[in-house]
Amino acid sequence: MQKKTLLIIATVLIFAVAGIFIAYRIAVHTVKPAGQQPVSVVASNIEKASKEEENLFNLAAKYEQSGDLLNLRDSYQQIIEKFPSSTNIGKAQEGLENTNVRILFSPISTPDSISYEIQKGDTLAKIAKKFSNTQDMIMKANGLRNPSIVPLGKKIKVHNEKFNIIVDKSQNILTLKSADKVIKTYHVSTGLNNSTPVGNFKIINKIVDPPWYTAGTVIQPDSPKNILGTRWLGLSAQGYGIHGTTEPQSIGKQVTSGCIRMKNVEVEELYQIVPEGTEVVIVD
Repeated sequence: MQKKTLLIIATVLIFAVAGIFIAYRIAVHTVKPAGQQPVSVVASNIEKASKEEENLFNLAAKYEQSGDLLNLRDSYQQIIEKFPSSTNIGKAQEGLENTNVRILFSPISTPDSISYEIQKGDTLAKIAKKFSNTQDMIMKANGLRNPSIVPLGKKIKVHNEKFNIIVDKSQNILTLKSADKVIKTYHVSTGLNNSTPVGNFKIINKIVDPPWYTAGTVIQPDSPKNILGTRWLGLSAQGYGIHGTTEPQSIGKQVTSGCIRMKNVEVEELYQIVPEGTEVVIVD
């Protein structure tokens, strides 16, 4: 009887020690020092990474949480520069480019922007044209809701570098640049049988919810047969443009009649950034 009791006690002790050990291992692998994200959070977002790379992603998560966009951008840049062969490079690149756009649309002062004081006779349209901006972007960056109300003497943030676009047909990639700096890259569709023209062009018109002129008829924006999506940026190559799509599954392929096709949400973003007159270079 005594031996049986001792055996039961020993079994209980073994299970208790095992439980303590398992709890310890879980704590070690899910808790990080104060100010950092738990490893479990990082592991769910990135593939296997070095400690330094993991720390930079943790730092990016911290800046994202606090809304510190400039340091968030710097964290992603460091990951890209230090770990160019990482399996997580795509996540860092996407984070960097999305942050670039968020900074454009924010009141944060940057080297490529100025603080402009509203003068007598100014309108947002005039200011946008003067600085090769769009009215939409100025409004978003400065929290303005009504384009016709521009208080005299008010200082606003205005982007002060020209945008340009490069379309690489072989990669089906559209790159938005500010001067020489890459802001964001977008996956697009280009022309079937290499039908997208090559050369230097300009954006000559912009249309929200464009009608589609085809085969001598006009297909209205609300028609399911209209394939142009929600935005049109017409090019100086007659009949060609950058537009949205009703077939997002086609993005990344050479399937269009020569136009450059984007996802609606992405062409809407581009539409807000680039003004008429923006240079568009299309290469094979």
